[in-house]
Amino acid sequence: MAGHRSYLCIKQQKIKMKKRYEEVAERLAGQIEQGVYLPGERIPGVRRLSKQFAVSISTIMQAHQLLEDQRLIEARPRSGYYVRTRLWQPPEQPTMTHPKPTPTAITGHQLAMQLSQATQQPGIMQLGAAIPDHSFLPTRAINQALMRVARHQQQRSASYEFPPGSIELRQQIARRMLDAGCQIAPSEVVITSGCQEALTLCLRVVAQPGDIIALESPTFYGQLQVVESLGLKALEIPTHPQEGISVDALKLAIEQWPVKACILVGNFNNPMGYCMPQNNKQALVKLLGKHNVPLIEDDVYGDLAFDHNRPLAAKSYDRNSNVLYCSSFSKTLSPGLRVGWIVPGKYQEQIAYQKYITSLATPTLAQLAIADFLQRGAYDRYLRQVRNQYARQVTLITQAISKYFPEGTKVTRPKGGFVVWVELPEKSDSLQIFHQALAKNICIAPGPIFSASGKYRNFIRISCAQPWDDRFEAAIIYLGKLALQ
Repeated sequence: MAGHRSYLCIKQQKIKMKKRYEEVAERLAGQIEQGVYLPGERIPGVRRLSKQFAVSISTIMQAHQLLEDQRLIEARPRSGYYVRTRLWQPPEQPTMTHPKPTPTAITGHQLAMQLSQATQQPGIMQLGAAIPDHSFLPTRAINQALMRVARHQQQRSASYEFPPGSIELRQQIARRMLDAGCQIAPSEVVITSGCQEALTLCLRVVAQPGDIIALESPTFYGQLQVVESLGLKALEIPTHPQEGISVDALKLAIEQWPVKACILVGNFNNPMGYCMPQNNKQALVKLLGKHNVPLIEDDVYGDLAFDHNRPLAAKSYDRNSNVLYCSSFSKTLSPGLRVGWIVPGKYQEQIAYQKYITSLATPTLAQLAIADFLQRGAYDRYLRQVRNQYARQVTLITQAISKYFPEGTKVTRPKGGFVVWVELPEKSDSLQIFHQALAKNICIAPGPIFSASGKYRNFIRISCAQPWDDRFEAAIIYLGKLALQ
């Protein structure tokens, strides 16, 4: 009888162990389903999971085996376990755009101002403006850099840094631009108050009111507002969601119209998210150089590659100083510091003068603080972390859109940055959705704001640079309902 009881105890223990590893496997499967671990992403090691679930290592290994049998995870030699990449099929992407092939006067500043003002409203769910939430920024480290500079360089930080700007910052920028394939001297850099000012200064130098500016379609609405404010006309060029601006279409446009300059965001474009292939960039620079059309390159997202491989800038192919390269730290370090720069090529003297008469100088304290941050190597450590975060965010939001939006919705597949471009069913009206969502404290960017001619009525752009939580998911669910109406 005692032996029988002993046998029953052993059997019960085995059943209990089996239930425990099944429970662990179920919880891990739930985390994968919820997006805690994404397709292709490594899950924690056995020791960490053992501690996390308060179970033995053998129990975790059994759970792994069960998840492998269920084809949820896969083992990689000497690397660990990864979520299988075939779990989820992303939605289709939008196709090549077909804007009107004629120059257009821009009149959309009211909507752009409404969008920017909405970002300031208390309690708003910010999915509209491409501004990173503070949780994605190295705010504490930047504040420490500001305090160090203020403490050790009191007199200098209270003075002007007239154009071209702080030599320390220009040296750091010149070093960093080597990663983008650009060998430049610090003397070739002009510091600006963000990339928006950089774009404005460039257009002032290369164009006059009434001139035609070629740009991608869709394009960042901030570029359109600068073009509008300077009395210029926009010529929208067909653009592919993976390849970028059509070089062939641009060639035809230049042959047909007196194009004075071209603007583009070639690396992790806003709003489409693509990274223009290197051979396309080279062909673009060659084409524009042949016709003596300056290229204004906006590269604010170039450092945010999901695969950690920083793409080359179009500027790297410039042999005639015909590319005016613009960027800033607003999408990576701090929007509030308003620090950007231009490498203006042959337009150096004119750009420095325009900077001086426009705003005298960019705040010295901000310049010196960012130079300090870069010099200490903190920027690269931060980028390694935030690139992974943005990759996760884009995948989570794309999965949610696939789940909650109407059938037939298409979404771009960015390889860097933090925005997605969403094509809704043709009957959807993004302007109506914008106003209805704003009434519920949800802000999005409607498609027409990205077009000089008001195209993309059934498109929206969503910024993924907000923490994923229940409120974010609820906002996506509500937007999906609006798109169904």
